[in-house]
Amino acid sequence: MLCGKILKDTFGYPEFRPGQLEVIEAVISGQDALILLPTGGGKSLCYQVPALAMDGLTLVVSPLISLMQDQVQQLSTQGVKAAYLNSSQDPEEAQKVNDALHEGELDLLYVAPERLLQSYFLNSLAKVKVSLIAIDEAHCVSHWGHDFRQDYRNLGRLKSVFIDTPFIALTATADHATQVDIQHQLGLVDPLVYKGGFDRPNIRYNLLAKYKGFDQVVTFVKQQDGAAGIVYCNSRAKVDDLTVRLQSAGIKCDAYHAGLDTGTREFVQTQFLKDDLQVVVATVAFGMGINKSNVRFVVHHDVPRSVESYYQETGRAGRDGMPAEALLLFDERDAARIKQWISTGTSADRFDIEMQKFEAMESFAEAQTCRRQVLLNYFSDYREEQCGNCDICLDPPKMFDGTTQAQQLLSCVLRLKQDTSVQYLIDVFRGKSIRRILDNQHNELSTYGLGKEQSDTYWHNLIQQLIHQGLLRIDMTMSGILRLNESARAVLKGDRTIQLAVPKLSIDTSKRNKAEPVNIDRQLFAKLKHLRKQIAEEDNVPAFVIFSDATLADMTDKTPVNETEFIGVNGVGQRKLERYGKAFISLIEDYLATR
Repeated sequence: MLCGKILKDTFGYPEFRPGQLEVIEAVISGQDALILLPTGGGKSLCYQVPALAMDGLTLVVSPLISLMQDQVQQLSTQGVKAAYLNSSQDPEEAQKVNDALHEGELDLLYVAPERLLQSYFLNSLAKVKVSLIAIDEAHCVSHWGHDFRQDYRNLGRLKSVFIDTPFIALTATADHATQVDIQHQLGLVDPLVYKGGFDRPNIRYNLLAKYKGFDQVVTFVKQQDGAAGIVYCNSRAKVDDLTVRLQSAGIKCDAYHAGLDTGTREFVQTQFLKDDLQVVVATVAFGMGINKSNVRFVVHHDVPRSVESYYQETGRAGRDGMPAEALLLFDERDAARIKQWISTGTSADRFDIEMQKFEAMESFAEAQTCRRQVLLNYFSDYREEQCGNCDICLDPPKMFDGTTQAQQLLSCVLRLKQDTSVQYLIDVFRGKSIRRILDNQHNELSTYGLGKEQSDTYWHNLIQQLIHQGLLRIDMTMSGILRLNESARAVLKGDRTIQLAVPKLSIDTSKRNKAEPVNIDRQLFAKLKHLRKQIAEEDNVPAFVIFSDATLADMTDKTPVNETEFIGVNGVGQRKLERYGKAFISLIEDYLATR
């Protein structure tokens, strides 16, 4: 009863999602717990509601400063007594938080693992009633996880300090080995393990063969109609280059990577959170701490090193449950390069793990079946039904007999003495009159110009498929040149036929996402967003902290014109009704009167 009242009055939700109440009741009763819920699946409420229902302090271990700040800011707008302690604060600010802590004025305190494990801090907590310890991003505890951190590994020591305090570990990404290791490393005692499934049905997964990746990203971002998004690259140089290209195309964006100073990174992140930037182009240094609920798309210019990384990074889109897009550009040269990095730059005890994880990511990218099934099956969340909301389901591969095309391409590689890049092969095959081809007299080859009727992108896609099928390989020891595999011999001799997929050269973003609300009034929604932005600027907070896109969408459906109706909107609690209700109700009334 109390928990349901907290959920509605403070957080504005009429009912718990599946599993939340079970977890909350277990934690309140003193039981440890391990929670696996997708990003946006309601993990935070599993410790925030108990924090308000129990006497004493809830300590939340969080890996990044920005994540702490965002969550505390959001909780404050909901009337929750929350604070954080981290290195971004000056001594005076930190002292105020410490005073509030020891005077019993806080319900939640967010800290980094490094600070929590300091002996002076643990000694100070001995004078405080700690009712719950929540460990967010718990996969960081495990060597099997994709984002292992030594400071997280040491959190198991806390069990001997807080003997009678329940621990709750939370993550969105953990395979079976990681789940077992989290429990062992943290010393969880007979924990409730709740697995809520990994599916993010509102995210539409798309993949394109990468060819002129920068241009493909620019095209995709321009199709997003100004919606907020993140573009990931695997190097600082690519981030800087793509940022310039997007800016030149009129996109409001900026770069974020570890090579930038702290002040610049914080400025970029703040601009993005406040919707003053449409896009952040970033390395993986950006994202774990992003609590922005209205990110509408995530693009991977380069293939991630694991399925966990891909899942977590794409999961930064659509945290509010509204439609979102994920686009992965995949190139076999990138894959070969990552394998080389793993082979040369990974310690012996991590090599097998890292290679297995990347090969699983590679299999996902090469799949010709429902992408969501492949993704969820990796996490042992098996689904029999296809999702209907990925590129494979929406536009299934159309197969054709590609034996002739395969023979022509393989023959061209052979005639170029297996000493050619993908692009040079395409240039010869399409019959381009460029100096290098003419100087080498490759215009006299029998395969010169055979592919002139199709585009560079078309042939690049077919070459990628021949690599997938094991007929060609990329030799990274020789600057990424193409080599024939033994299996190519049977194709060249005509003893084996080849089935290829008609290349997909672009993403059709016009198709309706299955998660899109049916009853949304676009004109009213735009007006509500504009009002939200105005209030956010006055309060100096990100717009989504006022209300999420999902809450605004529910407003367009319910069109509340008094406080009783407004409190019935999903995501509107008592504090937000008091602070923002009058302005939004007035706008809706005016809109309805002029319709």
